Amino acid sequence: METLTLGKSLNLGLRRAMEDDSKVLIMGEDVGKLGGVFRITDGLQKDFGDERVIDTPLAEAGIVGTAIGLALRGYRPVVEIQFDGFVYPAYDQIVCQVAKFHYRSQGKVKLPMVIRIPFGGGIGAVEHHSESPEAYFSHTAGLKVVACSNPSDAYWMIQQAIASDDPIIFFEPKRRYWEKGEVDTAASLSSAYPLHSSRVLRSGADATLLAYGPMVRTCLDAATAAAEDGRNLEVIDLRSLSPLDMAPVFESVRKTGRAVVVHEAPGNIGLGAEVAARISEECFYSLEAPVLRVTGYDIPYPASRVEEEFLPDLDRVLEAVDRSFGF
Repeated sequence: METLTLGKSLNLGLRRAMEDDSKVLIMGEDVGKLGGVFRITDGLQKDFGDERVIDTPLAEAGIVGTAIGLALRGYRPVVEIQFDGFVYPAYDQIVCQVAKFHYRSQGKVKLPMVIRIPFGGGIGAVEHHSESPEAYFSHTAGLKVVACSNPSDAYWMIQQAIASDDPIIFFEPKRRYWEKGEVDTAASLSSAYPLHSSRVLRSGADATLLAYGPMVRTCLDAATAAAEDGRNLEVIDLRSLSPLDMAPVFESVRKTGRAVVVHEAPGNIGLGAEVAARISEECFYSLEAPVLRVTGYDIPYPASRVEEEFLPDLDRVLEAVDRSFGF
């Protein structure tokens, strides 16, 4: 076991994937010489060369379009979108091309590519640097969407995504890049937890907290705080946003009778709404209270000086738990 930051875990996962398969390429703005703005690709161009770690122009549509062509020719490109809010110029390519090639070709054409997107707030950044656009892509048929929340998952999930023959949108919680955890880098990829499976991170009997990406840590902290008041909260990391793995969620909610879904993105038509709907459909007679959501507000991401008022925090999660017990 090694103690690594989430960012370093991604770096080592990318390195291992490149060592294992010469067809794996990395493309993006400043990913080479600089190593990325968050240094996730640090040292990779030096070790693998500028034909495998490619610094691109500031043109997201061009980056993704080029990666599509490479994937069609048998490569496994990994595209880095520098910040979440920069992905929109490539949205047409992703929705109209990346998501549809397999279906358009009646299954004859694979498109093995990964689009890495640092997402979420909490770093005091300016406009277009702290957004949570995951619902756009989760809604798009033909894409798979995942979000890591801790160093171990970051290390394994990036390798699993690269090995997949499906196009995958890979969300990374940028404010968690520097948080540390234990990673078993000596294990084999075949032993890793399944990529598209949700995971119970903390067992409990009183209520279920559901989250992904940066909010998983917030929910774990809330569960620790709630334990001081005698409440035993179960925490589930969804991990895969499309497809959603709901079986562990249903099992948990049937046990606890209460569910609170937490994410940074605005609540309107967010992932929390879909999760809540599925719980209501499958666990209606087990529920002791409505499924509640704790989300960002339905406004554009605010200026950094007030972002702490926008972001869901421990207090807002615990307040939702209190409301659930009030029914």
